[in-house]
Amino acid sequence: MKAILLAAGLGTRLRPITDSVPKCLVPINSKPLLQIWLERLTAAGIGPFLINTHYLAGQVESFIKSGPFVDQVTLMHETKLLGTAGTLVANLDFLRDGDGMLIHADNYCMADLPKFLQAHEARPPECLMTMMTFRTPDPSSCGILELDERGVVTDFHEKLADPPGDLANSAIYILSAELIRLLRIRSASEAIADFSNQVIPNLMNRIYTYQTNEPFADIGTVASYEKLNTSLLKHLS
Repeated sequence: MKAILLAAGLGTRLRPITDSVPKCLVPINSKPLLQIWLERLTAAGIGPFLINTHYLAGQVESFIKSGPFVDQVTLMHETKLLGTAGTLVANLDFLRDGDGMLIHADNYCMADLPKFLQAHEARPPECLMTMMTFRTPDPSSCGILELDERGVVTDFHEKLADPPGDLANSAIYILSAELIRLLRIRSASEAIADFSNQVIPNLMNRIYTYQTNEPFADIGTVASYEKLNTSLLKHLS
């Protein structure tokens, strides 16, 4: 299964760390975050990959070209950021062979990826996508989900001050070939830039979920980034 990894963001909330390194290459326990993603995805049988670049793109290009994944990665530079859905739409041809993954590669995720793939294969027949979820300690900063008894999304609340629960969207998705086809049709007549605001709300009752209980962290702020590295160091000591 092919995967698109979103790795072009500015990482403004992680400054000053991201003044000199793109967010996707910040070290997690001394290893670049993007390397962790590529190693774990490859081990799960996922690939090849398309990675978008923008901010400090030269560093990402050098990282890929000097590493073991060079033959598995297509780099797509965006002179202007296209948005989470904009990048997907611009590269739908990359996923033309079947189902594919869309991953926000600036999150740290130790989920069981083979089980995630299995959940997608076992999804209810009407579901066009499988979304990985996790329990968040900070619901107001996340997209919060409401599910039916089967684990299908019935409502979605994007970054509300007082959301109804703590089950959050991890921004890691498996898209069915049918959804990819529908996005191709829709994008021919409508500009689609944001996945959370323009795609997910139109798929209520058609998104299956897989909850990971393994370590997952949004490293969007300096505090959350430092907390993750500190916890990993403690675990290894």
